[in-house]
Amino acid sequence: MSVFANLVEHLADLLQPLFGASAAAAAIVLFTALVRLLVHPLSRAAARGQKARTALQPKIAELRKKHGKNPEKLQKAVLELHAEEKVSPLAGCLPGMLQIPAFFLLYHLFSSETIGGEPNGLLGHQLLAAPLGERWADALQGGVLSGAGLVYAGLFVVVACVAAFSYRLSRRMMAANPAAQAGGEQLPGLGAVTKVMPFMSFFTLVTVAVVPLAAALYVVTSTTWSAVERAVLYR
Repeated sequence: MSVFANLVEHLADLLQPLFGASAAAAAIVLFTALVRLLVHPLSRAAARGQKARTALQPKIAELRKKHGKNPEKLQKAVLELHAEEKVSPLAGCLPGMLQIPAFFLLYHLFSSETIGGEPNGLLGHQLLAAPLGERWADALQGGVLSGAGLVYAGLFVVVACVAAFSYRLSRRMMAANPAAQAGGEQLPGLGAVTKVMPFMSFFTLVTVAVVPLAAALYVVTSTTWSAVERAVLYR
């Protein structure tokens, strides 16, 4: 925690001439971009895996005809097919899972009053008029139209726009490949994931509302990056 706090402070010092009092917020955005760059190769691999899974759909259709009356045998055959072709049905989850530690690190960093036995100086940083360690409920105490309230309103607008874009992108991808959607139902639990996937970005609104602003910035930046990345990789 102390090492990461020092990293954020150093980044904020470097960005202070450009962003002034919001330098720490800019440092969090930069940190998020660096994390996303590190996992980008995995995102590219996930996109290749998605295209490979799409190419398997004719074979899965044949297996469905052959084992349609035996769901357990069909699931086993589909999993064996993925193993033979070296295609993981869950490869697309890896980039998101690897970001979880970074998110929780920021969450704890801006939720702790002390770090290494000393007062947490990061809690004094702000994004415009909103303290990075406070939540939406804290901002509402000053009124919806207060400085902090308007900062959160801006974040919610960004998240809503990104969520709507991601929803339309997911629906378009599913419509372009209905066979993959049907085939996904033959893998344990993947059918349910496929159905809720277009709505996942809207859950970000809840996350932004309940976590410290610093962690919310990470979520908003990462979600925006994901939307743009998917639009490019899956075109």
